[in-house]
Amino acid sequence: MKRKIFSLVLILVSVTTVAFAAPIGQGKKILYIPIDNRPIILKQTVDVAEKLGYEVLVPPDEILGSRESVGDPEKLWDWLNENAAGVNAAVISTDAMLYGSLAGSRENDLTEEEILSRAKRFAAFKEKFPYVPIYAFATIMRTPRMGSAAGVGREPKYYATYGTHIFRYTALKDKAEIEKLTRKEQKELAELEKNIPKEDLEDWFQRRARNHNALKYFADLAREYKFAYMLFGADDSSDYSQTHLESRHLAEYVKDMGKAHCHVMSGADELGILMISRAVNRDIGEIPMVAVKYNEGRGAKTFPRYGNETISESVDGAILAAGGFRINIDNRADFVVAVNTNYDGKTLEANLPGNFTTPRKGTKPFVKILKDLTEKNYSVGVIDVAYANGADNALMDQMRINDLLFKIRAYGGWNTASNSSGFLIGSGILTRWMDNRDVEDLLLTRYFDDWVYQANVRRVVTDMLPKLPGTGAKASLDEKAAKVDALTSEMAIKFVAENIHLPQGYLLRNIWFTHPWNRMYEAGVSFELIKE
Repeated sequence: MKRKIFSLVLILVSVTTVAFAAPIGQGKKILYIPIDNRPIILKQTVDVAEKLGYEVLVPPDEILGSRESVGDPEKLWDWLNENAAGVNAAVISTDAMLYGSLAGSRENDLTEEEILSRAKRFAAFKEKFPYVPIYAFATIMRTPRMGSAAGVGREPKYYATYGTHIFRYTALKDKAEIEKLTRKEQKELAELEKNIPKEDLEDWFQRRARNHNALKYFADLAREYKFAYMLFGADDSSDYSQTHLESRHLAEYVKDMGKAHCHVMSGADELGILMISRAVNRDIGEIPMVAVKYNEGRGAKTFPRYGNETISESVDGAILAAGGFRINIDNRADFVVAVNTNYDGKTLEANLPGNFTTPRKGTKPFVKILKDLTEKNYSVGVIDVAYANGADNALMDQMRINDLLFKIRAYGGWNTASNSSGFLIGSGILTRWMDNRDVEDLLLTRYFDDWVYQANVRRVVTDMLPKLPGTGAKASLDEKAAKVDALTSEMAIKFVAENIHLPQGYLLRNIWFTHPWNRMYEAGVSFELIKE
């Protein structure tokens, strides 16, 4: 009898401690310099850490990369040195510190000496602030498949004309390092080299070489323990491309350190939240145990578009980068990741016609996986990568029907597969320290962005753009911007009313969408979740 009473006292003490414990980040600061100021990169990432009680210090918006500006590296360095004293961790985009932003890394006229001079400031910063752990993240430059006008894709001007040819040229060069080219491919490679202006090709490769050398320097700093962690992401890559080639070479360069200290993976926009997650886990001395369940069919072997690795490699890499540890599913798992892929392994586009609510092969079996996991009281996060750039409407409709939308702890399906999986893992493994109200707030942000906007409202509003008054198009809204914001918000409110049923006792108010980058590709969303 005494033993039972003693056990009951322990349980009561434990429950009381959890219910009234202060937030894990209370009284602590994280300094965060993002890759630019897009909503998910800045506000939505910061929101996750702030819900844990951390004060997140970010630079003034006017010196960050934006649609109008590539950012100001010199002012970012000044801000960093002025604000680093007393912070518990510094999460820093090296692209921002070298070029101003991700876009700035793609089109700049800096010399190699200028780039390395800025890179070497990290060593000086560490000497000045030896007790501030630095979680750095950098990108391996993308290789777009298609040419784009300068100012939209931020590629050099010649890429608008020769971009498709340059992509194919580098794809063949990459493939030639891995396997033997066919005679037809060898002939194609020679023709491409002949037809692309020599000066343009040299400029493009020299531009990339300067960045690659800077990345190797950052790897050397990690080797010298100047960084607490160094994460490299291959931006918008593919199975064969210059980005894939450079990522392979960089992975070889850093392999002596081991992935627990430095890692090369696919992705770019999710790197910030992964490093914030790692900083938090190291700050509180936790190594989250993470299990993974894949949909039937190709599942873990799915090779998504816009990436250079399988989805299982992206998921495992994100778990490691965030400071977690992958385990088989059992009752030791702190977080279970369920990955929704198409049965045939193909990745479609969410905002194109065809993303219907009708269940496909694999939809209902995946929902059954979710039901089984939630009924066993696992903390579950859903990575939704059946489609790129938005949610799978069939899955979301089945989750609605089966009352699963607020029984999971996290959801991600907003962009490329690695973006979605990385953001889900980085934020999801931290939800164990949040109350249900904060978790529901984060879920709603993702549902509004990934499901309501990306997979549904965006396409409808884009189709209506030509009929709206004023100048503007989907890549530059201009005079149409205010009307687009209002129309998007109006349509989103209707979609939410029909599809998202809140947990009992809550009301949604003031849902409003904006387009801070003056384009349809992404949106910012604000709302109030009120307890009745």
